[in-house]
Amino acid sequence: MTWKVRNFINAHKTLVIPVILGLMAYYDEWGPVAFTYLALHGTYSVLWLIKEANFHDRRFEEEVPFFVGVFFVFLPLVSYYVAAYLITSRHVVVPPWMLGLAISLTVFGVFFHFVSDAQKHYTLSVRKGLIVEGLFARTRNPNYLGEMMIYTGFALLARHWLPWVVLAGWWVFFFRNMFSKDRSISRYPEFAEYRKRAWLLLPRPGGR
Repeated sequence: MTWKVRNFINAHKTLVIPVILGLMAYYDEWGPVAFTYLALHGTYSVLWLIKEANFHDRRFEEEVPFFVGVFFVFLPLVSYYVAAYLITSRHVVVPPWMLGLAISLTVFGVFFHFVSDAQKHYTLSVRKGLIVEGLFARTRNPNYLGEMMIYTGFALLARHWLPWVVLAGWWVFFFRNMFSKDRSISRYPEFAEYRKRAWLLLPRPGGR
C-alpha cells in the first residue's frame, strides 16, 4: 500500500490543534504563552491545509510505502511538537518583547511561505521556466525563508534549547533541498545572472 507524501504531512497538520489542546489540558496550562502558541501554530496548520486544497506543492505528490511515510515523513514532523510540550509541561512565561517578536516572526514567515508558494504554483501553471520576479526577485527560496521564520517564532516561545536542535536538523534538510534546487535550475541560461541578484535564502538588498 502506497500513500502520497502530502497525506502524511497533512495528517501532521491536522493533528496540531488537537495535540496542543491535549497537552494544555493534560498539564493544566491555560496561560497566555500556551494560547499564543496554539493560535500561531494552529492557524499556520489550518492555512497549510487550505493551501493544500487550492495550490498544493507538486513535490509532495510522490507515492511511498505506508511504513516509509510513517517513519520518514510523519514521525520526523512530530518533532515539531517539542515546543508545545515544553511550553505546557514547564508552564513557560515569556517577557512581552519576546511574545511580540515571536508573533511578528511567525506572521512574516506565513507571508513569505504561502505567498511565494502561490506565486510559484500559478506562475508555473501559465508558463514553465525560471521565476525571477515577485518574492523570488531577491531570494531564490522565499518559501524556505518563511518556514524557517515561522518555526523560529515557535522555538522562541519555548525558551529551551531543544527546539533549536530540532530546527537545526530541519534546516540542514532545507539547505540540502535549496542546493539541489540550484543544481536543477542552473540549466536555464538566465540562472547565472539571476544568482547574482538573488541570494540563496535572505533577500539581497539594493537595486538591480
